[in-house]
Amino acid sequence: MTEPIPISALEHYVYCPRQCALIHLDGEWSDNVHTVRGTHGHRRADTSFQKTERGQTVLRSVPLWSERWGLSGRADAVEVDPSGAAVPVEYKIGSRHGEAADIQLCAQALCLEEMLGVQIGHGFVWYAGPRRRRQVDFDGSLRARTSEVIDSIKVMLATPLLPPAPNDARCRECQLLGRCLPDVVAGAERIGAYLDAEVFVCGS
Repeated sequence: MTEPIPISALEHYVYCPRQCALIHLDGEWSDNVHTVRGTHGHRRADTSFQKTERGQTVLRSVPLWSERWGLSGRADAVEVDPSGAAVPVEYKIGSRHGEAADIQLCAQALCLEEMLGVQIGHGFVWYAGPRRRRQVDFDGSLRARTSEVIDSIKVMLATPLLPPAPNDARCRECQLLGRCLPDVVAGAERIGAYLDAEVFVCGS
């Protein structure tokens, strides 16, 4: 039986497949200002307890797993209303950037659906930057995209080679910049492509 994919890997993969591979395949990790802020901001969510807010039961740091999808992880919070309907809530320190948080939240919903035997229509992402929470609808498009990312990660983890270095604006904000070395890798890839196209072809 293969090891389950950490739900956090989906966010890492959407941000950058190479970052995901370095973390979840090679076991690399370094903190920077963004990861330290994230850890600090999650202290409340990472404390396991139950309380009632606005007539709902709020469970924090809820363990999640799915045999069907091969996932495991935790939900920052799960809100349960009086009817028993469960809604996952993810906390983010900054503001929204792309689809990464939506896909991570959808993966949490997939786990909850399997664990509870229910259908979950939406969840929420709380963004501490603007202090707003955004509803995320788990429609067919998002579910398909989440399934696609899960399959891509499975393929990546079964492959010994790291994905290419993007060497773009994402790299400046990445905590693994010093380990990924995108400038060096991208330069080597350009040289390799030149040799294949202009040099080695001459001898064939």
